Amino acid sequence: MSEYPQINEKDDFPKGKFAARSAVRMVVFQLLYQEELNPGSREQFSDTVFQNELPQHKPLQDFAALLLNGIIEKQEEIDKAVAEVALNWTLTRMTAVDRCILRLAAYEIMFTETPKAVVINEAVELAKKFGTNESAAFVNGILDKLSVNNKSANNQKG
Repeated sequence: MSEYPQINEKDDFPKGKFAARSAVRMVVFQLLYQEELNPGSREQFSDTVFQNELPQHKPLQDFAALLLNGIIEKQEEIDKAVAEVALNWTLTRMTAVDRCILRLAAYEIMFTETPKAVVINEAVELAKKFGTNESAAFVNGILDKLSVNNKSANNQKG
């Protein structure tokens, strides 16, 4: 038995209909953070992490892979959008935790149909759990601006 507690205990996840998606977001965030600290680790470990953290649940593994691969594929576009609304902040000045949470949430806001309020709430919860005392407010403010900008951009397209 390991002397370290499991990171993803059952109590770490909110209860409710979409709690499993919260678990997926936490796993994807952890992989993004690991990639920040150890570039190249995502390719080596993501499939194993998905299988261990989301065992025998193919739809959740697929959702996790969609998020992770989408973030990596669209990272330049995501970073540009975040930088545009993060006044007086550069991505490199942000903590790695905040940056990873913002990339995850920005991807969902920009490229999925997940309700923006849900995305922001999930990101704020991750920031409370893993970030600094200021992370939740910082992430909330950035994503609120991004959500408004993204809504305006979508209205101009349609």
